Amino acid sequence: MEKLSMETPNLTSYNISRIAELFPNCVTEALDEERSTPERKVYKKAVNFELLKQMLTPEVIDGEEAYEFTWVGKKAAIVEANKPIRKTLRPCPEESKNWDSTENLYIEGDNLEVLKLLQESYLGKVKMIYIDPPYNTGNDFIYRDDFAMDSEEYAEESGQLNEEGNRLFRNTDSNGRFHSDWCSMIYSRLMLARNLLTDDGVIFISIDDNEQNNMRKICDDVFGESNFINQVIWVRNSSGKTVSKQLTQNIEYLLMYSNSTNYMLNPVYKPLSDSTKKLYSKDDGDGRGKYRLYPLQKPASPGPETTYDYIDNTGKIWRCPPKGWRMKQSKLKALENDGRLYMEGTSLSEKAYWNERESEGRLADTYWDDLPENSVGTKEVSILLDGKVVFNNPKPIAYLVRMIKAQTSKEEDDIILDFFSGSATTAHAVMQLNAEDGGHRKFIMVQLPEPCAEDSEAFKAGYKNICEIGKERIRRAGEKIKEETGADIDTGFRVLKLDDANMKDVYYSPAEYNQQMLDGLESNIKDDRSDLDLLFGCLLDWGLPLSLPYTSEKIDGFTVHTYNGGDLIACFDENISDAAIKEIAKRQPLRAVFRDSSFNSSPEKINVGEIFKMLAPDTRVKVI
Repeated sequence: MEKLSMETPNLTSYNISRIAELFPNCVTEALDEERSTPERKVYKKAVNFELLKQMLTPEVIDGEEAYEFTWVGKKAAIVEANKPIRKTLRPCPEESKNWDSTENLYIEGDNLEVLKLLQESYLGKVKMIYIDPPYNTGNDFIYRDDFAMDSEEYAEESGQLNEEGNRLFRNTDSNGRFHSDWCSMIYSRLMLARNLLTDDGVIFISIDDNEQNNMRKICDDVFGESNFINQVIWVRNSSGKTVSKQLTQNIEYLLMYSNSTNYMLNPVYKPLSDSTKKLYSKDDGDGRGKYRLYPLQKPASPGPETTYDYIDNTGKIWRCPPKGWRMKQSKLKALENDGRLYMEGTSLSEKAYWNERESEGRLADTYWDDLPENSVGTKEVSILLDGKVVFNNPKPIAYLVRMIKAQTSKEEDDIILDFFSGSATTAHAVMQLNAEDGGHRKFIMVQLPEPCAEDSEAFKAGYKNICEIGKERIRRAGEKIKEETGADIDTGFRVLKLDDANMKDVYYSPAEYNQQMLDGLESNIKDDRSDLDLLFGCLLDWGLPLSLPYTSEKIDGFTVHTYNGGDLIACFDENISDAAIKEIAKRQPLRAVFRDSSFNSSPEKINVGEIFKMLAPDTRVKVI
């Protein structure tokens, strides 16, 4: 039951809504100065009076104009994308599968921060990106990228805060920044994502009607309008159960953008429907199989090159149709010589053979009604996870397989990234396709550990957050694929979790330090960090991939880690001996890293430098 408002109507808001009915292009978003504070900006609906004046006059009003797409917060989103962070990715072998041998990654954390951390290691290395971001329906949670907000204010405003401190809030359509918040959220992430694409890389983005128009403009801005490839319509629900504005809402869109004009999509076959197959009913018994007929009479206006009487190889004359033929005379003769000309009565037709159509290989057209729908995606996850519906409406596997086929190669070790990975359908599809064609594609899944509601089926089934669902799905899907196909593919994944930097933070000015504080800073590394944490932190700093093999061994009693056969050798023990340092240098790694506190004095550090100058002059040496 609704409560009485106990106050008079806000006539300004009412008048703005009336103007919006007549001139929707004149209503925008502006800062609400009365409700805003220096720490928190509040926005409201407002009228663009200059544009309204232009709408009400036949004369052109003076003023500068530029073609652009903007919103409240666009500049801040650019700043946010470029802002450095003090974060790292901590390895989690106990939650991984085949940690030592897999080349796949599953990363838990805010995807904006994760994308920043991947900028060096995966710059220009990702062949394909797929994302299925929040659709901004007025009920979905989206990411809040305000790192200055304290936890108390966050909890009060969003009502969605978990122990990991995840930043999510419900972007309702009553919010004055309804579209602006969503645009800012996706814009900064796409800016970072583009950097990761190879020169011929392609991004695929699922989106619905709510933000399709804005997403297209944002992608034009980020990737360039000339790099727009196409927009696919996918029939997600043919039952007509979802109704919007009196019409059935049963489609979604798939936007495709390239990183440059060098992309080349692979031919992908869209299977023909059963009704189409029935049209191929004729058979001459010549071994070519069944065929159908396409009339050769031109349906449009005649042209000089297609207006002629055709003389066949027997000398028979076929009079020119009223609007001419569909092709030039030379091509018509080629059809006859190849036995593809069907002659009957007074008409000529072209034979189209089913077995050639079936295997011709072509990119599926832009209307994908032949693929499974959302309900199938739900069943696919449910079957894997003991019949429980723990994730609603994930994309079906075949939908992702078609994209991956179009963009990647089975001969290459292509990387596929999904930074809104949800239930990990993309990872499932990568493994499925590798099993089918023997490919070696690798995946990187990124997902915020959004908590499952306590009344949800997922929570009742034992899943605390979405990441637990995604990881378990990959585990079970990999085993199922191997069992059904016998394919020897990589079904493992390394789990990495976003966390604060490995280094201790310094909050005090020098004058405020006492001896106890100084004693605590004998080591600049946080006490809870392991050698593996430090190793992977170094990989990020040096821009090395996170999926390569490594070994650990004892040299003169000290633990030494060798990454990818010598791309990096690290030792984080205290008081490393000269013998251990000399052995590391003799192996001539590309990079070597030690702990700053491993050496008691500056002369010891100088000695290490001299050893490497003598034994490994090309090795880059650093301390952390």
